Amino acid sequence: MDGGAATESLDSARPGSPAAAPVRILAIGNLYPPQHVGGYELAWQSAMRHAQALGHRIRVLASDYRENADREEEDRDVHRTLRWYWDLERYEFPRLNLGERLRLERHNAAELRRQIADFRPDLVAWWPMGCMSLSLIEQVRRAGIPAIFIVHDDWLIYGWEHDQWIRTWQGRRRRRLVPIVERVCGVPADVDVNRAGPFVFNSRYTLERAREVRLLEARTSVVHPGIDERFLEPATPKPWRWRLVYVGRIDRQKGIDTAVAALRHLPPEATLSIWGSGDDSYIAEMKALSDRLGVGERVRFEGFASTEELRSVYAAADVVVFPVRWNEPFGLVPLEAMGVGLPVVTTARGGTAEFVRDGSNALVFPADDAAALARCVERLAWEETLRSRLREGGRQTAAQYTAARFAELTVEEILRSVPAGIGTARSREGG
Repeated sequence: MDGGAATESLDSARPGSPAAAPVRILAIGNLYPPQHVGGYELAWQSAMRHAQALGHRIRVLASDYRENADREEEDRDVHRTLRWYWDLERYEFPRLNLGERLRLERHNAAELRRQIADFRPDLVAWWPMGCMSLSLIEQVRRAGIPAIFIVHDDWLIYGWEHDQWIRTWQGRRRRRLVPIVERVCGVPADVDVNRAGPFVFNSRYTLERAREVRLLEARTSVVHPGIDERFLEPATPKPWRWRLVYVGRIDRQKGIDTAVAALRHLPPEATLSIWGSGDDSYIAEMKALSDRLGVGERVRFEGFASTEELRSVYAAADVVVFPVRWNEPFGLVPLEAMGVGLPVVTTARGGTAEFVRDGSNALVFPADDAAALARCVERLAWEETLRSRLREGGRQTAAQYTAARFAELTVEEILRSVPAGIGTARSREGG
């Protein structure tokens, strides 16, 4: 079957009739705010809050990781009890032996069964599942519970490598053992994702990447994520001061070292502020690089910035650099900067290329090319008309991608996947 024939872009088309009566949605993923506030997680939260506002009952089931342990839960009915294959504090994958893998899987399987028995969901919504137990997906599928996937990164590809349990039983010889393993261990050892439900992707790029693993039979659609309305209020333009800023996860794939290296091509007054958390070893490498290049005094690692703080971070800068070297699934930071009225310099790779227009709403340079990044910044410094054009084009672009619109369209897709009559039947039962 040709997956393209089953694909819809919901940014321009409305889905069919969603469930009208209240339903119960069990939303499962690895990280949920406030314990982690990346773009994927914030999109998840915005959709769940919208569904609750419509009268639907939501339960969130996430990993037991706690980045902001001192912060109170922001939403009702959030359960952080699942274990996963990633150590975010050490930024590494712990090597588990077979017994440890089985214990992790059995814990997660038992926790899912408990939640299903207690909550009785009408539908399961799968959100960020990177480094999670993919056997949970198969558990839900075999239980006959309707499900839908909201996919904002390439976990459908890399997830099979990092799920150490499922990976154990891959390969022609070991796959023959799957029926025996499942009977003895009581945990699925293989996953049929393609028959587990429809998919909503955050970009055409992410959708095409998923098709590389031949997810062609399920219904697919694209709903671009969006930014909070607070980023749609433009800041007052200030005189140019050579202040560069990076916002986002600290990860080698983000190419932040390219921005550090670009400083040696810029005037001595040029500075780079880096806001975010992540890989401490990469931070150490960038500090060593900045010292080696003689720009150590001009690079500041500011740490994590909350959503509430970000507007002032953007407003204090002259340009946002988004120098990713990987293919970004989408990229909300450039849109936030555009909404605030800040020029953006980016590589425009992956899903970011779906909204970036070189010379119209941003300046684009090749990945890993520090000199080219510096030339873009110099153009902005000397061409005030260019800065004005990018600010205006950026604001127009950002206005098209709002968190509210994403939440509305995504929830409609989720409800569209609930079998007809389920919510009504639940209401009649008094549940």
